[in-house]
Amino acid sequence: MANLLQVENLTKSFGVNSLFDDINFTINEGDKVGLIAKNGTGKSTLLSIIAGDDTPDDGKLIFKNDVTIGYLKQLPQFEPHLSVMDTCLIGDDDQSKAIRQYENALIEGNNEEMTKAIQAMDLASAWDYEERFKQILSQLKIDDFKQRISELSGGQIKRVALAKILISNPQFLILDEPTNHLDIDMIEWLEAYLTRSRMTILMVTHDRYFLDKICSKILELDQKSIFGYDGNYNYYLEKRAERIDAQNAAVEKARNLLRTEIEWMRRQPQARAHKAQYRIDAFYDLKERAQSRNDKGDVELNVKAGYIGKKIFVAHHVSKSFDGKVILNDFNYIFSRYEKLGIVGDNGVGKSTFIKLLLDRIQPDSGYFEIGETVKFGYYCQEGIHFDEGKKVIDAIRDVAEHIYFDEKHHYSASQFLQLFLFSPTDQQKLIEKLSGGEKRRLYLAMVLMSKPNFLILDEPTNDLDIQTLEILEDYLSKFSGCLIVISHDRFFMDRCVDHTFVFMGDGVIKDFPGNYSEYRAWKEAHEKEEATAQKQKAESKPVKPRSNNRDNSQKLTFKEKREFEELTESIDRLTEEKEELFNLFNSGEQIDDVATKASRFEEVKDLLDEMELRWLELSEKNS
Repeated sequence: MANLLQVENLTKSFGVNSLFDDINFTINEGDKVGLIAKNGTGKSTLLSIIAGDDTPDDGKLIFKNDVTIGYLKQLPQFEPHLSVMDTCLIGDDDQSKAIRQYENALIEGNNEEMTKAIQAMDLASAWDYEERFKQILSQLKIDDFKQRISELSGGQIKRVALAKILISNPQFLILDEPTNHLDIDMIEWLEAYLTRSRMTILMVTHDRYFLDKICSKILELDQKSIFGYDGNYNYYLEKRAERIDAQNAAVEKARNLLRTEIEWMRRQPQARAHKAQYRIDAFYDLKERAQSRNDKGDVELNVKAGYIGKKIFVAHHVSKSFDGKVILNDFNYIFSRYEKLGIVGDNGVGKSTFIKLLLDRIQPDSGYFEIGETVKFGYYCQEGIHFDEGKKVIDAIRDVAEHIYFDEKHHYSASQFLQLFLFSPTDQQKLIEKLSGGEKRRLYLAMVLMSKPNFLILDEPTNDLDIQTLEILEDYLSKFSGCLIVISHDRFFMDRCVDHTFVFMGDGVIKDFPGNYSEYRAWKEAHEKEEATAQKQKAESKPVKPRSNNRDNSQKLTFKEKREFEELTESIDRLTEEKEELFNLFNSGEQIDDVATKASRFEEVKDLLDEMELRWLELSEKNS
């Protein structure tokens, strides 16, 4: 494979903080690469430099000639007054330009301009672009294409940005946390889409199943250097462990050498001490790198949860609706001691609302939650908290507690606890305003755990956390002796941390499944397959029934609707044929008479078909 990108001697610092120093790597055409590093060590900065949004202090990037790049930022921004459709059509790619030219020609009604526009559409293969755009947006659950950007949530804007980039189909796709704000169905769709794609991909993601499924190469940014692994995420874990073992062996060798050198210094004349000092400096440099390299290492994060009684909470006939949408409908449940519950479901079905009801932050329409007297909640919410930005990291954690016990006699100090969450003593003296977004989320998580709850509620805890922090959190939760509720789109995290699952189906329906997410998914696929087989067998064996004059007409078409259904069927066939004729005409390359009128008719036919097919489907379902 030919090189698509060659990175040579790249260096970047912010003030005295060096992110990476003299790094080199190559990305070939067709590579799908995952970039892994701790938060605050330069992942997003490196992506931004490669995408052209930032500049390095030194070094260079060598791209293949005329390569097209698509870059999904963590926090994309668009013009707030534009619609979703207009936003997705703004771009320098050939398809977007051709469609804008075509739309303008339609408005002007000029035959000469329309001819040029149709030729541009042909040349850019843009006739099916709009359909693909709508299909991708629909998969990402953005259905109102005329809605203004100003009316969308941050998560919806991220999905519009993702759709815009996928539609443009760049040669080189750069993704910064693409699974944030996607529900699990969307993630699995995107996973399949990128796996099939021929695009070259460089991504940062905390989703380890996503990373393992898509990427065949891993780059690890660590201690200002870059390390490459030609394999998926599991291969990387294996080889990374081997590398750390080799580094630790080198440290032990250096430690033995240091003992010899110290003894030599004691015996030799002072004039020779500079040689020993050089070796000592070299050893400490190696020791510092190796110790910081072992991010998680032998950490035993085993904090004793506070006592929790037998009664946790009971839901009594709880109902809640928002704007006509049913979230809970006569919900009853007894939560057991030590229960670890995962919650999944589409965006907007009420997962976070359920948590806020439980915590008494909003009130139900009817019913109530009865909470046990010994329950102490620790709540990590999606929105995070508002820090005092002028406060030091160590002071923020000390405001929660000075220490936390891990058994009856032993405890971690606030500083020791922060080190378990990858805040070095130097990092602890930083002002919070100097932290990256991911580092602030990590600090917030440490503060929640430092409060020593016996019932943890984590709402999308994996967003903006690096993989190393997730591993620490998973280790903590595996030993946590209290109760747990987790809302997460991270399938790997859910599989490790929960023992049963609430599936929010919508319309107030909640399915309680006795297993983790992957077990639920396997059950669901098997169940759907069995149902499909049963339906097929039923249809094949179903005898033809004679017509009865005593049918229940309440669910059947009226005479007027039946006539409408027949007319719609005929009209759809006719318009589909007309659409195909016009489409073939535009793609024929022949001279077209009255091209503006024909182009206008083509748009009219598409709109009519959309309306008629929706109505036909509605009547068809009623008639089934």
